[in-house]
Amino acid sequence: MSEKEPYGQDVYGTQPPAGGPPLASVGQRFLARLIDTGLLIVLAVVVDTAMHGPQWKATIGKQMLADILIYSLYFVYEGLMLSRTGQTLGKMALKIRVANFSDGSVPGSAGWVRAAVFALPGILSAVCVGALFWLLNVLWCTWDQPYRQCLHDKAAKTVVVRTG
Repeated sequence: MSEKEPYGQDVYGTQPPAGGPPLASVGQRFLARLIDTGLLIVLAVVVDTAMHGPQWKATIGKQMLADILIYSLYFVYEGLMLSRTGQTLGKMALKIRVANFSDGSVPGSAGWVRAAVFALPGILSAVCVGALFWLLNVLWCTWDQPYRQCLHDKAAKTVVVRTG
């Protein structure tokens, strides 16, 4: 196995070689996502308050527009952070990062793919499809072996590794 292929040649190969960074634990991933979800909640409160006012008299149309705006902004946050450094604020706090499966590098454009698969289904939250997909997506890493990948990792061909 060459140095450029720290996680094997295909996504369904064997364990990472001894020289590559260790995979992040499910607990680290959960806590990092919890921090990032806190940011999403703050963003949602700001957007909802701006769109509906303090009385919160939302119509279905206004709420759908708010959901589109909230999840689109979250997509941009996640996409920018992952494509540049492989880390969101939550991942920085937990000392983990997203890495390309093929060579361990910063995801670049794959960060945008990963962000899209994670964030954009939230737009469908009004019909519960987004919430059900999100739940399945984030739980996937609890049974995925050997790389602990969520569906957004599989789509972007990434893994989450420890940085320190």
